[in-house]
Amino acid sequence: MNISVAIEEFQKKIPHTVTLIAVSKTKPIKLIKEAYAVGQRDFGENKVQELVEKQEALPNDIKWHMIGHLQRNKVKYIVSFVHLIHGVDSLRLLNEINKQGFKINRTIPLLLQVHISQEDTKFGFDTDELDKAIAHCKTLESIKLCGLMGMATFTSDSNQVRNEFQELKTLFDKYHSDFGENPVLSMGMSGDYHIAIEEGSTMIRIGSSLFGSR
Repeated sequence: MNISVAIEEFQKKIPHTVTLIAVSKTKPIKLIKEAYAVGQRDFGENKVQELVEKQEALPNDIKWHMIGHLQRNKVKYIVSFVHLIHGVDSLRLLNEINKQGFKINRTIPLLLQVHISQEDTKFGFDTDELDKAIAHCKTLESIKLCGLMGMATFTSDSNQVRNEFQELKTLFDKYHSDFGENPVLSMGMSGDYHIAIEEGSTMIRIGSSLFGSR
């Protein structure tokens, strides 16, 4: 199956209220162009250098999502064009995004990443820290807090995955009024997106199910 067919098939499977982010990391520009040709506009990258190179080479109406762990010293390279930063996981990173946005007079849309999985390798605020982070966002002029993002444990136990997504949805509902218009709950990837959608996700990040395995 080619990428254009895969995207069209995928769009039929998900509700129109859910945004599909095609995770194009490590994939060639040719494939992104094929996806673009069938109307896909949201693409996700996890490396800043690759994101910058692709942004420069591709149409400027693409909405680029930074979905990987973002280092503070790399923020300045993407603030001028990034559509949404998903994985904001510290107050120091929040401050840096605000600082770089202020320099270019742009408000940067972002999501706070919440640590919901049982894996220590995943990043994010715990539930106690989240309250402080959301309060801190309100003091920053050059960021726009749009919602929350989380990654479930990589496991075949669908009940555990569902419970983790439910935990994130509960937090999302709790702070819903802090996220402005069209709040975003970014959860769900190729292996668990169907559970994420059932539990209230508004944005899914799909790579291998569209582009094939890496």
